[in-house]
Amino acid sequence: MKPLSFLTRRAALPLVAALALAGCGSFGNKPAAGDIHVMTSGGFTAAYNELRPEFERSSGRTVKTAYGASMGNAQDSIPSRLARNEPVDVVILARPALDDLVAKGKVVAGSQVDLVRSAIGFAVRKGAPKPDISTVDALKRTLIAAPSIAYSASASGTYYETELLKKLGIEDQVKPKSKRILSERVGTVVARGDAALGLQQVSELLPVAGIDYIGPLPAEVQQNTVFSAGIATASKQPDAARQLIRYLNSPAAAPTIAKTGLEPLTAR
Repeated sequence: MKPLSFLTRRAALPLVAALALAGCGSFGNKPAAGDIHVMTSGGFTAAYNELRPEFERSSGRTVKTAYGASMGNAQDSIPSRLARNEPVDVVILARPALDDLVAKGKVVAGSQVDLVRSAIGFAVRKGAPKPDISTVDALKRTLIAAPSIAYSASASGTYYETELLKKLGIEDQVKPKSKRILSERVGTVVARGDAALGLQQVSELLPVAGIDYIGPLPAEVQQNTVFSAGIATASKQPDAARQLIRYLNSPAAAPTIAKTGLEPLTAR
């Protein structure tokens, strides 16, 4: 996967235009001062990591990033980071969790912008047989047969442990051999052989070395999560935060986002 700085000149032109329109370009101007602090959850991380360098180059700003789950009380989750008053201008996480932060006064009401839609998928250790999850019945058989299953402590894992297994009618059989993973990617756990099967957002599985992606959940039981950005009420750079969000939501950013297994919800 090539970083944006290596895109062809033709492909890069719309991105430059989008940055200028977003008000974050520094073409021929003095670079803007002040770091931007971002907290982002795993679902958007791969796309964000590719897009960030171009924003920094064009805006003249440095973006400092903290990573964590959208929800939960792990030490590095976004809610935990905010509770410790870590510096933050932009938060990017699952929309329900973002709206909860608005209700708690941590994010500016009305600043929320939907960036992407993310599906849930499964992976196995690289080279292992790929079980069938193409239908609901096949998925049930695969989960029952799996010796161990890892799932995330964020949006996809919450759906798995509170809704999916109940929908499938196999909670009693499968939940005892399922492990909730804190502060680590599910794919990493699967890659080292600590779980036979892993479930997480597709965009979080694809970048992990040492695993084979099987595919998404069947449509009948799939849950698509919208990941959104908002401006923290504690932001010291609200204008710069707004510029970064506009850039991440620009049409020129959409191809990079799509490459990471996400559906861009691009501003029109």
